[in-house]
Amino acid sequence: MAERRMFAKTIIDSDVFLDMPHSTQLLYFHLSMRADDDGFINNPKNIMRLVSCKDDDLKLLIAKQFILPFESGIVVIKHWKIHNYIRSDRYKETKHLEEKAQLLLEDNNSYSLNNNFGIPMVDQMDTQVRLGKASLELGKGSIDNTADADKPNVKNAKASKRKYGEYKHVMLKDEELQKLQKEYPNYQELITYLDEYIEMKGYKAKNHYLAIRKWVVSAVEQNKSRGGFYGTAVGNNKKTEFKEKNGKLYDSIGNEII
Repeated sequence: MAERRMFAKTIIDSDVFLDMPHSTQLLYFHLSMRADDDGFINNPKNIMRLVSCKDDDLKLLIAKQFILPFESGIVVIKHWKIHNYIRSDRYKETKHLEEKAQLLLEDNNSYSLNNNFGIPMVDQMDTQVRLGKASLELGKGSIDNTADADKPNVKNAKASKRKYGEYKHVMLKDEELQKLQKEYPNYQELITYLDEYIEMKGYKAKNHYLAIRKWVVSAVEQNKSRGGFYGTAVGNNKKTEFKEKNGKLYDSIGNEII
């Protein structure tokens, strides 16, 4: 991982940035200095306490969208690719592939969250709640009619997908499976990886085909490239992928097994 970090004046000289308290600006610089080569930070609260900043500083950076939060507690610097250009021979991809798969890269090289990926964002959920309350005021009859109209579409969407994997967690359309078979000779390994990952972690995604392409392929390749033993362990009637390296065991996404 590169040791030097840069900052674009177009971002840090903007009125929006300079209007923030000095403590909030300080926290932004410290988070950026400690981010990985894709701009991710897995311990923002520890850094916040280390530099004597407060929760309000972190919340303000999120509110102003200088950092983007994930449900896992990880955050990413929104303007990371505007600030930094890292040579390919020094670049090391982030370990947070699941979070990276939820990002879109805008035309101006800034990150944005893909609201169609996985669980809805907080503001989306709030909007749905408000709409639900407004609908109740229209009367029960109109709600029932709307629900009945939506039911066939939901059933048709589910019927078009088939279950794959030992635990039957992976949902794919026939055409999606065919695409995986053509593009990836190890497509069965990819399906098994995602199926067991869902079984172990309770991972949820709206589109399993997209999840396989966005991060499962990279995760499987990283596990193989790290060397050591890689296989399947059986315990408590559940399979757990693991590998051994330097005398330690790691699970399928690189977490050390204690």
